[in-house]
Amino acid sequence: MSIDPRAVVDPSAKLASGVSVGAYTIIGERVEIGAGTTIGSHVVIKGPTVIGKENRFYSFSSIGDDPQDKKYAGEQTRLEIGDRNVIREYCTINRGTEQGGGVTRIGDDNWIMAYVHIAHDCLIANNTVFANNASLAGHVKVDDFAVLGGFTLVHQFCSIGAHSFSGMGSTLSKDLPPYVMASGNPATPRGLNSEGLKRRGFSPETIRVLRRAYKTLFRSGLTLEEAVAKLKILGQDYKEVAVLVNFLEHSQRSILR
Repeated sequence: MSIDPRAVVDPSAKLASGVSVGAYTIIGERVEIGAGTTIGSHVVIKGPTVIGKENRFYSFSSIGDDPQDKKYAGEQTRLEIGDRNVIREYCTINRGTEQGGGVTRIGDDNWIMAYVHIAHDCLIANNTVFANNASLAGHVKVDDFAVLGGFTLVHQFCSIGAHSFSGMGSTLSKDLPPYVMASGNPATPRGLNSEGLKRRGFSPETIRVLRRAYKTLFRSGLTLEEAVAKLKILGQDYKEVAVLVNFLEHSQRSILR
């Protein structure tokens, strides 16, 4: 381990081999940090928080502090962060609340840029990108490979589907389905995220089918229930469409449409 002598590390904190801690960083009690994680200067990490291996935290980020929820009364909730995440300057990531399941969770290989806020009880999957100043209210769920543009604001309890994309300054108050681009205030659908799908290796045939699914959902004039019924048939042959159908059937706030 490499701990700057000007850092403050609680004796109960558990730091694995290869952890680096910068000057003036504070690591509190009930914090666990995995091997190879680098923590810059002026970072504050409070527990209960468990951090995996090979993460990188930049200066002035606040990790694992109390949830910003008036119902919170000091319960032992926690924050869990996986492996190989990059968390840039001035990010704030809060622990969960007892009412929301008790945990805020971030998966692996996420790129979280400066000034991002991830509130209590959010569940972030893997390989997501949060551009500068994107903010999640409480209880938001973000699936794999979603990209949130700078200054995107997401209402509490919303879900963001896999491989979706929000434009700069978007305000999302409903669920954003998988594969869909959205922008505006309030955000509205702007087409299939075809460029993102190409970059992630989706075949031309799959993209063609997903474009057909997009038109069924957003441009056919069908009700949501009617569109889902048609997509279920298409999803029998294409697993990517089945992912979309599953998201639609489990939407709690309805979708951007």
